[in-house]
Amino acid sequence: MSTLKKFLKDKDYVRIPLVLTATDHFEIYAEINSVPGRFILDTGASNTCIGMDRIDHFKLISEESIIKAAGAGATNMETLVSKKNTITLNSWRYKKLEIVLFDLKHVNEALTAHHAEPVDGILGADILKKSKAIIDYNKKCIYLKKKKR
Repeated sequence: MSTLKKFLKDKDYVRIPLVLTATDHFEIYAEINSVPGRFILDTGASNTCIGMDRIDHFKLISEESIIKAAGAGATNMETLVSKKNTITLNSWRYKKLEIVLFDLKHVNEALTAHHAEPVDGILGADILKKSKAIIDYNKKCIYLKKKKR
């Protein structure tokens, strides 16, 4: 019988390791506009988000947004949006990523209070849907389907 890893590889999926943090979140490394960063994988977040303090770091061009962010104990937070960004996770790439920008201070304070490292942002369900993601919780990895060229 074929393993999940082999089966998904044959179906053009890319395997990406996840790191389980002290807070039991999965952390994933990604490049945004060719700049590496650390992100929490959050299946409950509708959008991929980056902290406002990381706008220059990831070469983001932002504009005003009508979206209000909520989550992790904070609500009704002001946001910006950055369009047409590239995200790369190992050999998986998407070139039209829209990123929501908001203050992640409350998220990083919660992480550091539990002896976890702060993150640059949150990888949300938008990427998970686009990539037809499959999470293997036992093996601590995620599989993303490569786009056909």
